[in-house]
Amino acid sequence: MEADQSALLPGTGGCVEGGSAPLSPELEAVFRGSSPASLFLQGELALNARLRELSFGAPVEYVYSPLEYAWDTHQCYVNKYCQGSKEVLFLGMNPGPFGMAQNGVPFGEVSIVRDWLQISGKVGRPPSEHPKRPILGLECRQREVSGARFWGFFQKLCGEPGVFFRHCFVHNLCPLAFVSQTGRNLTPADLPAEQRDKLLRLCDLALCQAVRALGVSTVVGVGRLAEQRARRALSEAGVEGVRVEGIMHPSPRNPQANKGWEEIARAKLEEVGVLSLLSE
Repeated sequence: MEADQSALLPGTGGCVEGGSAPLSPELEAVFRGSSPASLFLQGELALNARLRELSFGAPVEYVYSPLEYAWDTHQCYVNKYCQGSKEVLFLGMNPGPFGMAQNGVPFGEVSIVRDWLQISGKVGRPPSEHPKRPILGLECRQREVSGARFWGFFQKLCGEPGVFFRHCFVHNLCPLAFVSQTGRNLTPADLPAEQRDKLLRLCDLALCQAVRALGVSTVVGVGRLAEQRARRALSEAGVEGVRVEGIMHPSPRNPQANKGWEEIARAKLEEVGVLSLLSE
């Protein structure tokens, strides 16, 4: 990995802030480390480098890569909460415009990221932004409803972040956010088939690496697409001993989630044997 370090550095994909300066002590520790957090971050840096080689056409007009411009806060999240192996990996699909796209934390409702998870750090800017989707980092005041529901549920259930992260971690399959010409948020499912397949093949490989790095035994897809993709990726890669389950996505676009997502999620997590891990 040593010879390729400069190509893997966050910020070398055209971000306004960042560049190919000498490695910081934090990045030196990532490249030389063998802890779960270091292995996880190494995999993400490698995925970043591969994703820079992709190009996207209509309906995508803007591509945001928070693992580039929000690497500082993302690395804070991983280093803070990924200090050992994890039994359960909650898996989202890709960054929301007012969550991870703003701060590098999956389902990253800003108030929870800042005040409950205690994440800090500098957030730069992508090379090109839609006027309706500016990156404001931890100063963003727009609410990420899915993230508020997701993390708010675990905040109520666990009390302290350490209780949740003792056995669990949260990750997104795809680290890129996509925005249309009109400012509409796009998911990988909205991309043309050829672009989507190239993107998700790379993300699938990175997911398998993350599962191995963390010693995960259960992946819980947040939403049907994440669940299906995780099942396919792990099966095709021959990753054994890892079961895949799913919970409903907390999106406000989902009428059923708007009627009581917390109760639905609690019942499902109890059914699959995950809920008991969140009170130990």
